[in-house]
Amino acid sequence: MAAQGKNARPIIIVKRKKKGVEGHHGGAWKVAYADFVTAMMAFFLVMWLVTAVSKDQRAAIFEYFKNPSMESGKSVKAAPGQMGPGGASTSPINLGGGLDALRTRATKVADIGATAMMLKKTQEQKDAEAREQVAQAEHKKLETLMEELKEAVSKSQALEPFKDQLLLDIAPEGIRIQIVDAQNRPMFDVGSARLRDYTQSILRELAPYLSSVPNRISITGHTDTRPYPGQGGYSNWELSADRANAARRALVGAGLPDEKIARVVGLSSSVLFDRTDPQSPINRRISIVIMTKQAEAEALKTDVANITPAATASPGDAATTSSTPTATAATAPIAAAIN
Repeated sequence: MAAQGKNARPIIIVKRKKKGVEGHHGGAWKVAYADFVTAMMAFFLVMWLVTAVSKDQRAAIFEYFKNPSMESGKSVKAAPGQMGPGGASTSPINLGGGLDALRTRATKVADIGATAMMLKKTQEQKDAEAREQVAQAEHKKLETLMEELKEAVSKSQALEPFKDQLLLDIAPEGIRIQIVDAQNRPMFDVGSARLRDYTQSILRELAPYLSSVPNRISITGHTDTRPYPGQGGYSNWELSADRANAARRALVGAGLPDEKIARVVGLSSSVLFDRTDPQSPINRRISIVIMTKQAEAEALKTDVANITPAATASPGDAATTSSTPTATAATAPIAAAIN
């Protein structure tokens, strides 16, 4: 038994040490994930709103975040909403507060534009009234000059035999003096630009008076419808222009300054005095107009507009082109001859 005890295996007791419970890792990742999901939801919600709202509402959103105020410039004042300043609208998509600010600004811009238009119209009305006053003052001046001219003609013994050939009236361009042919007393030789002696006397008597007025003058030649018998393309257009130039030379020779003459044109038979009888002697005439300032400015402006570098014209063509403004004035009612 003792031997058996000596050979017995020893009893080994293994004590395993229990491992301690591992510490808790925490939930921070869950918070980060939740923030990410929330941000993505907000992003897709914003994208949906941008596609769902109208163009005006998108402009209101942009304007609101740019400046949440109804005042211009940078301001901390909140835009007015339906629930008070800075308050939301009754509908989350209505965006009334932002649209109200946008409409308010648009209204202000419209008011400024309307005010500017009103000021412009007021200025235009003032300019029109000023031009009307100038025109009335000039018309009164023309009437005074007309009376002075009538008196000068009536007192002139040299013009006494020719009063029935002198016609005076006020045309749109100014005071018009027309020297017309009589049946047995033409101003020019037949088919010629040579002045008769008594025609030169008439122009010589008129020159001092035309020199005394500050206005410039225009001279226009007219013929009847009887065709010119000459050859080589010379027609009533050239004849009327040559007669107007002959009258100009006579006036300048009598003392009228050359710079007082604004234009010399020939109208042929385009503006008849007596339309019922196109070949009447009264249609053959020289028209001298004491021009208003406005007519003078218009005549000079028209001349500049008609000149082009590439334009080339014969003397007859030039007379035809320059005749248009005067033709308008010549169609005005003619006053009775001075008796």
